[in-house]
Amino acid sequence: MTVPSPVPETLVQLTNAGVRAPDRWLVRGVELAVHRGEIVTLIGPNGSGKSTTAKMVTGVRRPDEGRVRRLPGLVVGYVPQKLAIDWTLPLTVERLMRLTGPQPAEAIKAALDEVGIAHLAQAPVQALSGGEFQRALLARAMIRKPDLLVLDEPVQGVDFTGELAMYELIGAIRDRTRCGVLLISHDLHVVMARTDTVICLNGHVCCSGTPESVTQSPEYRRLFGSRGAEMLAIYRHHHDHTHLPDGSVRHADGTVTRDCHPGDGHHDHARHAHDHTQAETGHDV
Repeated sequence: MTVPSPVPETLVQLTNAGVRAPDRWLVRGVELAVHRGEIVTLIGPNGSGKSTTAKMVTGVRRPDEGRVRRLPGLVVGYVPQKLAIDWTLPLTVERLMRLTGPQPAEAIKAALDEVGIAHLAQAPVQALSGGEFQRALLARAMIRKPDLLVLDEPVQGVDFTGELAMYELIGAIRDRTRCGVLLISHDLHVVMARTDTVICLNGHVCCSGTPESVTQSPEYRRLFGSRGAEMLAIYRHHHDHTHLPDGSVRHADGTVTRDCHPGDGHHDHARHAHDHTQAETGHDV
């Protein structure tokens, strides 16, 4: 007799969720769920609503429509895209870990050990490399022992080798702790190969699915090397509508409107298809 696999625990779920600015919707109609032990990656161009969606997930921003459900007692660890620090002030890594509240020395050491920078506890933050600083922020989030880890551009300011190491670390943390991970990427075509679900936003959910591995792609092997190809994947997807440079939307029937239709999605693959083949970076709304 086959025993059915247990249903993964849902940590957070957004249903038709949207946030509105005074003159426009920042993001609308978001359907998203993160389960325990799952990695979900948000991709999309600048201003597509990735950070706004993350704020709904963490509870920093309430949706203006739709709803957000979180597991009761959910503990969230958050690594922001940017952290405002006065770099003229003396600040060690250990003190950075205590900026939001007191933490036992043992907990700080364990968190820094987990991300591989325990030897930098007394180092000034100003002297850290980009990768070391991102690891310090990750340790700061992990010290809370979160159920859900939200990472807004965790490889920002990190070179390619550092990106691979950071992605490996995130995967190892997920495997060890079984936390859920929501990872926001401003690189449109490169995502963690270990991502379970990729969600593409452009003011709404354009499409979602599992990333397509590029392990066998000669072009990616030449560009990134065999190790890079194993860790990275390209996510190809299809739209039934096109977002034009002026913000308007051209639909499959050729009509152009200011906003997407409520039923827009990715059901008509034959009419419009494209691959994310160029990286875009920048800040989100």
